[in-house]
Amino acid sequence: MKKRVVVGMSGGIDSSVTAALLLEQGYEVIGLTMNHWENNSASSNPIVEAEKIAATLNVPLHVVDFKADFRHLIIDQFGKEYFRGRTPNPCIVCNKKIKFGLLLDEAMKLGGDYLATGHYVGLSNVDQRVFVRRGLDRNKDQSYFLFALNQQQLSRCLFPLGDLDKDKVRAHAERLNLSFTKKDESQDICFIPDNDYVSFLEQEFGANKLSGDIVHIDGKVVGQHKGVYRYTIGQRKGLGIGWSEPLYVVGINSELKQVIVGEKPYLSRSKMVVEQCCWSITVPNEPLPTLCQIRYRHVEVSATIIPLKDDDGCAQVVFDQPQYGITPGQAAVFYADGLVIGGGWIK
Repeated sequence: MKKRVVVGMSGGIDSSVTAALLLEQGYEVIGLTMNHWENNSASSNPIVEAEKIAATLNVPLHVVDFKADFRHLIIDQFGKEYFRGRTPNPCIVCNKKIKFGLLLDEAMKLGGDYLATGHYVGLSNVDQRVFVRRGLDRNKDQSYFLFALNQQQLSRCLFPLGDLDKDKVRAHAERLNLSFTKKDESQDICFIPDNDYVSFLEQEFGANKLSGDIVHIDGKVVGQHKGVYRYTIGQRKGLGIGWSEPLYVVGINSELKQVIVGEKPYLSRSKMVVEQCCWSITVPNEPLPTLCQIRYRHVEVSATIIPLKDDDGCAQVVFDQPQYGITPGQAAVFYADGLVIGGGWIK
């Protein structure tokens, strides 16, 4: 009997090739797409595009409405984090709670043995545990975004593109006569047009009332800002300050409505604390050498994880070499031999 795979389909090239390859491999394929955010551009409506691909592949497509869940779990939390002076990564939360949470539940209701997506990652089974593995194409590797998935979620996943690069995916699309009116590269954050998060926050939450002081790290007020949500750690442009040396955002105090700036050396950190840690390995109880990635495009660096026994789910990360631009709200992901062994949120 054929295994039934439910494919999360967005109408883009990655999920479409995923569905086509699984059909070729002999699986029974069902398409599943989610209506999670209003899209004003009919020409790029993901549901319309997914319907076209499903018709081309002759597979059934089901649509689920997650707009209310997406608003509550992703959008509202995104705003709260920015107003706290943090820089959130909503894609990681969406993967945990929406794509491999609610969507996975729907896939199982459809009788699926697995949920497949077009993520550029692989899976490895080691000592009866499932690990996310870096994708072959390091420029497309998305393992960083999946660190929070648990064993139950991972055991139900398939990622057919993990051993392919983007050029091969495009070649498969051409071979399979799959055509796309939607651009095949998604924007950074799917619900923010043109990645203009400042305008988005102001339109959705009326955030433009949160003005305050720009303060040098020595305590001197050096300027004014129109909202802490406009700034992130490491930012240099857009400060509007005349100074003898380039200044960078080195801290944000949302309670005092202060953006704190300083010269580049003040961005350097030799250690940090991460919270709400998730582990693919047994939770470490002693210092653990690892490789740590502190943002999506960051090259992982050597570090040691030190569990903080007095704090539930927290750990200190000590870097072999100081790092620049450590940003509260972003994720820190830990690797060993190309496998995700854990991760947490920078505190």
